[in-house]
Amino acid sequence: MDHTAPAILELGLLLLLAALAGMGARAIGLPLADVGVVLLLFEVGIEINPLRLAREGRRLLLLAPLQVAVTWVLSAAASVALGMSVAGAAIIGLSIAMSSSVVVVNITRSRRRTTDRITDEELLGWSVIQDLVGVSAALVLVVVLGVGGRSGLVAIGGVIAFVALAAVAAYLLPWLLRRLMGEHDLFLLVSVASGLLLAGVGSLYFGIPLALAAFVAGLAITESPVAAEARQRLLPFRDLFAVMFFVALGTVIDPTTLPQALPWLLAFLAMVIAGKVLVIWLMARFGRLGARTLQLAVGLGQVGEFSYVLGAIALGARLITPQVSSGLVGAVVVSIAASSILVRFAHRRIQVGGGIE
Repeated sequence: MDHTAPAILELGLLLLLAALAGMGARAIGLPLADVGVVLLLFEVGIEINPLRLAREGRRLLLLAPLQVAVTWVLSAAASVALGMSVAGAAIIGLSIAMSSSVVVVNITRSRRRTTDRITDEELLGWSVIQDLVGVSAALVLVVVLGVGGRSGLVAIGGVIAFVALAAVAAYLLPWLLRRLMGEHDLFLLVSVASGLLLAGVGSLYFGIPLALAAFVAGLAITESPVAAEARQRLLPFRDLFAVMFFVALGTVIDPTTLPQALPWLLAFLAMVIAGKVLVIWLMARFGRLGARTLQLAVGLGQVGEFSYVLGAIALGARLITPQVSSGLVGAVVVSIAASSILVRFAHRRIQVGGGIE
């Protein structure tokens, strides 16, 4: 008997039970998409290495936050011009400003990728800095707008308390994981469970949006000696987490809102093109980055996981309408598909143009 058979059997049973649990959750109305995005953003948080970025990505440390700010302002202004409230436009603008880390990783690690090494590094670096800036900005927005029924000192205190909890976890969790290095199944289960636990505590007791809390939980172990091992063991599950999220996106769209959502979908896609793709292309070109600037801009030219999270926050707080929310979810799906495909055509455009972008 193959010695890996028991592990394969256990993994198969685990995934089958997860699928059955998902069916049950959907039947009783539990937010399956939230579970997917929590796991996804926890894994993305582990991938981030802020100290390495500070050492190796100095230009990106200036350009990426500037891009988030410019895209945020332009998209928010356009949303206000289209009749949205200022508070809703602020959240939508931040949603448009951020890209999908999962898509960027898939672009750079795909067997059919057409990017070169430098473009890969700058795609990943730009996306990571977007996440760091965007999460920080989102936490500030939650406090300023009083989302979740908390405002003022209570909301600020909740954020500070959760950051302190994450700092404690950053010390205790690596200590525990080091003792489980030889136990592959326990290591994986504790890694995922810790992300869910911290996210749940942050949301339930400190008023932090669930997915944002999961992202911070991932950051809690990213600088520890076990971070590389956690990344390696969670990597095979990245696609599973992504599938849970993206498939579940379809369940949150109300078909009755689609005709009214279409103008918003087109508007959001226009904001992505004019306020993000063009802005990144110009910044990368004049910032003299070593990447293929067209591929860099197209590769980042989508709205992703955080956009769904922020849109859900805004909808729950009644800062946007269901039509706007459906338009944003549609923009997530369409822009991700377009970016993943067009980044390859951008490579062909570079080749035809003799390297001129």
